[in-house]
Amino acid sequence: MTTTRFAPSPTGYIHIGNLRTALMNYLIARKSGGTFILRIDDTDPERSKQEYVDAIKQDLEWLGLHWDKVERQSDRLDRYHAAADQLRDMGRFYECFETPTELDLKRKKQLNMGKPPVYDRAALALSDADKDALRAERGNGHWRFKLDQERINWTDGVLGDISIDAASVSDPVLIRADGQFLYTLASVVDDVDMGVTNVVRGSDHVTNTATQIQMIQALGGTVPTFAHHSLLTGPQGESLSKRLGTLALRDLRASGVEPAALLSLMARLGSSQPVEIRSTLEEIADGFEISQFGSAPTKFDADDLYPLTHKYLQGLELAAVSDEVAALGVPSELAEQFWSVTRENITTRKDLVAWWDMLSNGADPVIDQEDRDFVAQAMALLPDAPFNAETWQSWTTAVKDATGRKGKGLFMPLRKALTGQAHGPDMSALMPLIQVVKARG
Repeated sequence: MTTTRFAPSPTGYIHIGNLRTALMNYLIARKSGGTFILRIDDTDPERSKQEYVDAIKQDLEWLGLHWDKVERQSDRLDRYHAAADQLRDMGRFYECFETPTELDLKRKKQLNMGKPPVYDRAALALSDADKDALRAERGNGHWRFKLDQERINWTDGVLGDISIDAASVSDPVLIRADGQFLYTLASVVDDVDMGVTNVVRGSDHVTNTATQIQMIQALGGTVPTFAHHSLLTGPQGESLSKRLGTLALRDLRASGVEPAALLSLMARLGSSQPVEIRSTLEEIADGFEISQFGSAPTKFDADDLYPLTHKYLQGLELAAVSDEVAALGVPSELAEQFWSVTRENITTRKDLVAWWDMLSNGADPVIDQEDRDFVAQAMALLPDAPFNAETWQSWTTAVKDATGRKGKGLFMPLRKALTGQAHGPDMSALMPLIQVVKARG
């Protein structure tokens, strides 16, 4: 059975980059009838917050990305200790005592010599007495996984055949000096224990994948199928790294973006398939193939979400928004007409408020100086509310007969006087919804 996972750290809110990873893993699981695990990476007790765990779940639920089970890495520390002991017994885990400053100096020296800046494994030469002395002087050391210095090969679901020379990579640190387990160890142990079969993540993890493949093999696990999607950039190709905080899902939600718009875009962005609005996750999953995504950086523009949101709303029936329409105060007998008229003229649901305010309280009229006398004469001919579907035509006909105006010179000033807008819905359809006309006052 296919098993995938999404493993966010609860140190902040989910942003658009996180969503791309979550959605791809979700779709792979759902297409195959498999299992999608939400795995909270909370091994850092200082930065991990319960409020972010709750927020992650809320954002996924809003999108409809329902998980099959939840795991918390903070509940699995005993398992990580056992795995660390297993690696020590195998001679694949060793303690190091260099300070960050010493490591930085080593890297600079290697770079100056034209060598790759990888850890030189000096700690492997330490005797037990050396280690005892260093612990007495510096405290506990950090622990590294000893890589077999050979080529690591895999076929990536996006990037194709990958081959990385382990000798060009530093032995990864798995446990910090303070005893905290790092992502690399926890993730590998979890993937092995939970039977994860497919891992999709960003292309910045390719080197991590190489080292993790050796770790999985050392622990006797089955190596998952890996796929590394491209990283997102801004619309001009600029890095999103400093803007991701402004692209949190909850901020996009607050701005009125619909889940269907967000999912439809992110499920196709960077692939060979066109982006088209899809109303359900089942439709979005249909045709999703990770192999159709490219490796080049992918441009993301949040503004693209609003036309998709508009298109999605256009396709909704009143039943989907009836509670929101009723909450505005729209009378039930006008609700169907109100939604029919406004759904073509809104970008997000938030825009409904302004429409009902204009219709129920009257629009501030926009009257050009040259049209003032004309509008005053026309308003004197406007019948009293309530209006109906014939009001606009009968009124404009009467105004035309009285003033001789016609075409745009007739209709545009009257539209602006009644709605305060130069463009909008067909006035014959809008008139029955107008409750108050300020321009009469």
